[in-house]
Amino acid sequence: MITLYHCDGARSFRPLWMLEEMGLAYELKMLPFPPRVLAKDYLALNPLGTIPLMIDGDLKMTESSGICHYLGTKYGPTPLIVGVDEPAYGTFLNWMYFSDATLTFPQTLVLRYSRLEPEERRNPQVATDYAKWFLGRLRAVETVTGNVETLCAGRFTAADIVIGYALRLADSIGLSGDFGPNVAAYWARLQQRDSYKRAREAERRAGVEQKVAPRLRL
Repeated sequence: MITLYHCDGARSFRPLWMLEEMGLAYELKMLPFPPRVLAKDYLALNPLGTIPLMIDGDLKMTESSGICHYLGTKYGPTPLIVGVDEPAYGTFLNWMYFSDATLTFPQTLVLRYSRLEPEERRNPQVATDYAKWFLGRLRAVETVTGNVETLCAGRFTAADIVIGYALRLADSIGLSGDFGPNVAAYWARLQQRDSYKRAREAERRAGVEQKVAPRLRL
C-alpha cells in the first residue's frame, strides 16, 4: 500500500492527484501545517519535516513532481507519462522540473512573507517581488496554452498535474487574478477533471476523519 503524507493544499496534492488519476490504492495521512512544528513525531519519518512524503515499501520520496513521475513509470504504462521514444519527451521533462523549481519556488516566498511569518517579520516588498517573478515565469504556460488544451504530447499528462498544482497554489494565495486569459482558461479546464475533484474530496474527507483541520489553506 502506498502511503502519502499530506497537508491541506500543500505540494503533496500533486501526487494525490496523480494517485487518483491512475486509480491506485493508497492511504492518505493528514498532518497539520507546518508539520515540522505541529507534528514533531513526523520528523522521525522525514527529518526535513517537509510535505510530501510518499512511502512505497522500503522507498521514501519527498519531491512532489518526482513522486508523480515515479508513480507513472512504476505503476504504468499510462498515458500520463511521455515515453523516451515520443517527440515530446524532452518537453514533458522540462515541464515536470519547471513546475517546482521555477513556478512553486517563488510562490513559497510570497506565502512566507505575506502570511506565514509573524507579523513583525513579514515583508510586503519581498512578497510583491516574488509574485512578479512567478507571474513572469508563468508566461511560458500562457504562451503554450494559447494553442493547445494541454501542455505536451497532445494529451493530459503528469505535466498538467504538476503545473496545475502551481496554479492551485497561486489561486489560494491571491495571484490568480493576474493570470493571462490562456492560463485562466487552462486552470478552469483542469478543475473540471474528475481526478482533480476526487483528489480535493479525498483531501477534505481525510482531514475530517483524522480531525486535522487546515490551519492555513494553501
